[in-house]
Amino acid sequence: MKKTEEDNIDLRRFRISLVFPLIFILLLWLVKIIEVSENVELFYLGLYPRRITGLLGIITAPLIHANFNHLINNSVPLFFLSLALFFFYHKVALRVFFYAYFFTGITVWIFARSSYHIGASGLIYAFGSFLFFGGIIRQNVNLLAISLLVTFLYGSMVWGIFPYKPDMSWESHLMGMITGLVLAIIYRNEGPPIPKPAWEEDEAQADEKVNSNKEKILY
Repeated sequence: MKKTEEDNIDLRRFRISLVFPLIFILLLWLVKIIEVSENVELFYLGLYPRRITGLLGIITAPLIHANFNHLINNSVPLFFLSLALFFFYHKVALRVFFYAYFFTGITVWIFARSSYHIGASGLIYAFGSFLFFGGIIRQNVNLLAISLLVTFLYGSMVWGIFPYKPDMSWESHLMGMITGLVLAIIYRNEGPPIPKPAWEEDEAQADEKVNSNKEKILY
């Protein structure tokens, strides 16, 4: 009975966790569809480092993508990582999302090369880094597995922090990864509980059996 109740709670949490990631992904697609349908280019809304006009890009740059291929490549890992964030860290997920959003943008504005930076890949690296290092800090295998799976599927993620492509914002990737690490440290006491070692679980089960036998004798 207890397991069924826990399963129902997890199912409700999963459904709730879908809401914000879906809304954000739909927003990205809506922006691109409007851009194409109106035959306009919104790259100028990207983040341009160390320009006052480029500050707007801290808010708008993650919403702008060069083409549909760029958008698709970002949408899939962004959805799964943000879903994992809201499922496992439901109490602080919104804070982590917006801190990652703004701090990644601010550090890119300060440190990146002079060019327009667009796309949500910085968020992908921030969430992936947060889940990965959060899994290490909290010794949670589920978080590590999710982050490694997305890293495997999104192959360029491993190399994305290095400047091997001139048209790729590796600075966004690097700043996102650093931001995720910092947030994982800040929220190290949040998230799923640290699993008990197997020997502790065995002892707990043994104690339950002993107590159960005592109750049978007493009653």
